[in-house]
Amino acid sequence: MATTKHTLVAIVEDKPGVLNRMASLFRRRGFNIESIAVGHSEVPHLSRMTIIVNGSNAMVEQVRKQLDKLIDVVRVSDITGDNITVRELALIKVKANSATRSEIIEITDIFRANIVDVASDSLTIEITGDEDKIDSMLKLLRGFGVREIARTGRVAMVRGNLGAVPAEEKAARSRAKK
Repeated sequence: MATTKHTLVAIVEDKPGVLNRMASLFRRRGFNIESIAVGHSEVPHLSRMTIIVNGSNAMVEQVRKQLDKLIDVVRVSDITGDNITVRELALIKVKANSATRSEIIEITDIFRANIVDVASDSLTIEITGDEDKIDSMLKLLRGFGVREIARTGRVAMVRGNLGAVPAEEKAARSRAKK
């Protein structure tokens, strides 16, 4: 069976232990979570998780159904095949001296990134975009010496109205599971 990278989006109650229960389910199934990004959603007391995992369609669907049964999970969707908007954020600290600083700034401008910290021997760059854009910039910056990288992992949502679930429906689903 061929494995592919899947993007799962989960709407969960904003409570302690939810992330641990979800991660444990992936661990028991032998899945490695490639990235996970969690933050508040548009509905108070609900958070949105974007989880990236490799696996066959059937295996990921089975895990998605099991996640959906967890008490604090309102909804889980595999949006891999949907028309989605995807972004990632990275902070990259690069070695810089007076001879290389202008070239690094030029690369930063080309990628529409921002310099967020300047030190005597380094620059810290913030870049937002898809994974390929960030990987391309990293490839160019490695020649200068990358000191540190922090990446958020993928965040994604379905374009248009397709992925939206009204707040009332989310709250009703959450109450029904209790």
